[in-house]
Amino acid sequence: MLVSDFDYELPEELIAQQPPAERSGARMLTLDRATGEHADRMFRDFPEMLREGDVLVLNDSRVIPARLFARREKGRGTTEKERGHVPTGRIQIFLTEQKSDWEWTALVRPGRKVLTGETLLFGDGQLRAEVIAHGEFGERTLRFEPVEDFYGMLEALGHVPLPPYIHREDVDTDRERYQTVFARQRGSVAAPTAGLHFTPEILDRIRACGVRVAYVTLHVGLGTFQPVRVERVEEIHLHTERYTLPPATADELNAARREGRRIVATGTTTVRTLEHCALQGEFSPHSGSTSIFISPGFEFRAVGALLTNFHLPHSTLLMLVSALGGRERVLAAYRHAVAEQYRFFSYGDCMFLS
Repeated sequence: MLVSDFDYELPEELIAQQPPAERSGARMLTLDRATGEHADRMFRDFPEMLREGDVLVLNDSRVIPARLFARREKGRGTTEKERGHVPTGRIQIFLTEQKSDWEWTALVRPGRKVLTGETLLFGDGQLRAEVIAHGEFGERTLRFEPVEDFYGMLEALGHVPLPPYIHREDVDTDRERYQTVFARQRGSVAAPTAGLHFTPEILDRIRACGVRVAYVTLHVGLGTFQPVRVERVEEIHLHTERYTLPPATADELNAARREGRRIVATGTTTVRTLEHCALQGEFSPHSGSTSIFISPGFEFRAVGALLTNFHLPHSTLLMLVSALGGRERVLAAYRHAVAEQYRFFSYGDCMFLS
């Protein structure tokens, strides 16, 4: 199977640049996996589309302000020619994955002259990091100097890491809207966007329908921003991402499987977490990392339905959705969404595969 098999035409004007006026105001395209039939609905209808006894699983990872601006400290790590001059231009630092307490992988732009051994200064210098390694795809490893409240400094100095297809600078309202209402565990550098549609009122309605709500954590990392660079699907290898399966969620999932009740995943990050854990048999509480890649032909062991946003052409996320819904049926639904002018990607509309 070729990466080019997962293509569709998308007019640029359908890529959502702003969130909807209300969180729950998105449109929702439904797809019946058994028949291929699709229908136009609103996300507000979602609670009534769930079944009593379903387990709805949400990713509670919290987005950090991972986009920072730095300047270079004069001296160590610079060339002889550069030692007398510190560039005035800002360096953009995009934190992508935490490697240890103080070490992070980051994308650096412009990165050509940012050398191993250099020190980067953030804000007025209250936050400092040394560049300790270069990576295979141009990423850097940064080691931050320990500070009392690292995440507090990120909140003060950092920006919301909006995806590259949103062609504007972040604004104050993005701090709320590019975050789910149930986000708790800090660590993602991109939002689990299917969860952005939920409100406390929608969750109350879901529970009132007899649906169990459970949480996993998967921190979205570097792999989200890496384009597919190979031609054949079987050549794709994903970056690892950290996850946690809590005890209460493991109990809910095991009970649902024993009793034949449906597990409904919210977002592709939740699917990857659940299916990775299901490979081990019974669900057991633990933390770990996964590089699971799901494409057509994959045998699903846990997920019976999926709420997800629309995904980029040629992307591994579109391949995952196609594995659950069938490539031809999913692409036909996408063509319908384009014709009906749905809004695409992070701040866009959603799709429910049941």
